[in-house]
Amino acid sequence: MDGRRRRRPSSSPSKPLPPSTTAGELLLSSDHHYPKASDALPLPLCLTNAVFLALFFSVAYFLLRRWREKIRDSTPLHVVTLSELAALVALLASLIYLLGFFGIGLVQSFVSRSPARQDIGGLSGPWHVMEQEEDKFIIKEEDREGCGGACTQCTVGPLAGALSTFISLTEEDEEVIKSVVAGTTLSYSLESKLGDCKRAAAIRREAVQRMTGRSMEGLAFEGFDYASILGQCCEMPIGYVQVPVGVAGPLLLDGIEYVVPMATTEGCLVASTNRGCKAINTSGGATSVVLRDGMTRAPVVRFGSAKRAAELKLFLEDPSNFDTISVVFNRSSRFARLQDIRCAVAGKNLYMRFMCSTGDAMGMNMVSKGVQNVLDFLRTDFPDMDVIGISGNYCSDKKPAAINWIEGRGKSVVCEAVIKEEVVQKVLKTTIPALVELNMLKNLAGSAMAGALGGFNAHASNIVSAIYIATGQDPAQNVESSHCITMMEAVNDGKDLHISVSMPSIEVGTVGGGTQLASQSACLNLLGVKGASQDSPGLNSRLLATIVAGAVLAGELSLMSALAAGQLVKSHMKYNRSSRDVSKMACQ
Repeated sequence: MDGRRRRRPSSSPSKPLPPSTTAGELLLSSDHHYPKASDALPLPLCLTNAVFLALFFSVAYFLLRRWREKIRDSTPLHVVTLSELAALVALLASLIYLLGFFGIGLVQSFVSRSPARQDIGGLSGPWHVMEQEEDKFIIKEEDREGCGGACTQCTVGPLAGALSTFISLTEEDEEVIKSVVAGTTLSYSLESKLGDCKRAAAIRREAVQRMTGRSMEGLAFEGFDYASILGQCCEMPIGYVQVPVGVAGPLLLDGIEYVVPMATTEGCLVASTNRGCKAINTSGGATSVVLRDGMTRAPVVRFGSAKRAAELKLFLEDPSNFDTISVVFNRSSRFARLQDIRCAVAGKNLYMRFMCSTGDAMGMNMVSKGVQNVLDFLRTDFPDMDVIGISGNYCSDKKPAAINWIEGRGKSVVCEAVIKEEVVQKVLKTTIPALVELNMLKNLAGSAMAGALGGFNAHASNIVSAIYIATGQDPAQNVESSHCITMMEAVNDGKDLHISVSMPSIEVGTVGGGTQLASQSACLNLLGVKGASQDSPGLNSRLLATIVAGAVLAGELSLMSALAAGQLVKSHMKYNRSSRDVSKMACQ
């Protein structure tokens, strides 16, 4: 940056902070020594307070006693000895200390004005505001990393997280922050204007704090590659949220063991799924089948009459036209292959549901491009067609819908296992008849009484969401991906339990979107499904879908057993409620 960022030694020695330290922790950390009022005191704060309190009461007692003696002896009070003069000075000093809230406010005002201590701004409300033009944070050269793409280098601004040394904003950065706050520079354009993803995020973060008057303390900033999300995952970033990742397993599925990563903040979830995996493994494992693999998109178009809409429906559903439409559709990608077209007429409006294979991608963008190709092609024979929207909710994406429950969307998977009687008793702590009865009354009859749509299960959504977050899937698609019916039946003359989950719309991918981020990519790698399959396109995404179903099977088995055995409340009280005194916990 043309020498604008420069090194400057700290005014006092300090220990390095971890990369994940947030802005507030940087400012308030006791490990990293920042100017404090207590720095100006000759003793530690508690000892200094004790000295001044003792001094105040002792000299006050001394002077009162001396003045009483003078009154008795008729000695003028203004005639003072050297000891009395020293006592008066001590009394005045201790009084100033006490009136100034133990001297902190008074000393702080001098410390904050000291030129030698102009490393950070003063206090404003409950958090530090970095209002600096001359005061600068400096970034070390070794902390700069290339972003690639639009980024030429990575730097960091104020309140962007702690490093082992002070990090400075240049006057140019300060001017950019002021222009963002004033509205003359658009926040979303910072990356393209600065050519530096991390610096743009840091400036945006500071601008947000100044505009809102609220701190970003606790929101992590350091340790993230902001170039990796540019134009792909998230716009206008100011940090990232940390979600703990646990592992359940190994899960023995189709003869292969998988350790399943789960990102969640719910206690007991990973432990419960892990218990289900143990029960499945001990009984010989689970098996799965992918029944269908196809992503959908359904545009809505309008005509001048219902008859005209019906004509297009008949044209699209005519088998003799399918090959022509497929050629047009498949131009969108070398992996996109049109499978089916279903149409529905509502008055003059026509809803066309296209389904196609998408390789190892989840495929929403792929199928949308194919649909657009078809719509452009249809205008030749249907020039009066008015395209209302590329999506008409007949798909149906991120909403509970009967069409997904019946026809499927994404991967349709069924997974099953036979659990031995001794495993049910020793590992799951219940009985087969109790499980079968509970499943019938809860998952089947109870869900029917509630008018459930695809919700004939105990908590499939829990496991689906946790795996989706860990592996970079779209969390919102948990809505239809969690459609599941759990079945339980006594087999082998009632000695064993057959359990299955049928999930018609698991929407997952192993390439694109959030799967390319470092943490999510690592979780996919743990499962052995990272990236696209070189041998058979779509194999990795289908395998991931079966793992999701297998984990749901384990989660259903464990939770239903806990309910049947009456252990649910006891388990959550033991594992899902912290007994630690948070107020006494030191911040790490």
